[in-house]
Amino acid sequence: MSGSGIMGGGYVCAPYLHNSPSSKLKESLEKSEYIDDMYFVTATFSEDGSAYFPSRTNTYLLARFRDKQITLEEVDKYKQEQPVFVFAKYDEFFERFNDRKLNLVSVYYLDHGHSESDLNDLAVIVAKRSRIRRAECGSLHTSSSESPKFTFPYGDNLVVFEVSSDNTHQSDNKYCEKTRKEVARKGIRLTNLLNLSIIEKIK
Repeated sequence: MSGSGIMGGGYVCAPYLHNSPSSKLKESLEKSEYIDDMYFVTATFSEDGSAYFPSRTNTYLLARFRDKQITLEEVDKYKQEQPVFVFAKYDEFFERFNDRKLNLVSVYYLDHGHSESDLNDLAVIVAKRSRIRRAECGSLHTSSSESPKFTFPYGDNLVVFEVSSDNTHQSDNKYCEKTRKEVARKGIRLTNLLNLSIIEKIK
C-alpha cells in the first residue's frame, strides 16, 4: 500500500475485469456492512494522471465505505496488475441532500499542498455549485501486484467532488471544469486526476 491517512470513510475504486480477483473483491464489497453504496463506473484519466498510473482499464467498481482499515484489508486480499485506488477522506467541506442521482465523482489534487485559508476559500466556492452534493479532501492509497514505476507525489492532497444531476456525464465534466477554473481564480491550483462516470448502481 502507499499513501497515508486516518481512519474514516471514502471511496474504493477497483478495476472490474473478468478474472477471479476482480469477481471475489466485488462479492466481498457487496457483502460488507461497511459499504454503503456501490456502482459500475467508467473512468477517464487526465493526462497528468496517466503518467503515474499507466496500467488501467475503462470499467471500475466504485464503492463508498465507512471504515478505511477494513476496506484496505479486503482490497489487499485480491490484488491485480491494475491498481485499486482507495480515496480516504480526512475532512469534509460539506454534504447536501437532494433527490437527484449520483452521476459523477471527480477527483483532483492540490499541486502545492494547502493552507487552512486555501481550503476555506475552496469550500466557499464549491458550496455555491448546486450540482455538487458532497466535497471532501483526503489521501490516496493504491494496491497492486505490480510496483509502480513512479510514486504519485500528491497522495495527501486530494479533493473529491460528488456530482448529482440528471445531465449527461459530458455536461457534468464541463461543470466540474468550470468549478476548477473558479477555484483557480483564487490562486488555488486544482489538477484533475480522474473522473468516474456512474453507469449503474449495484448496491
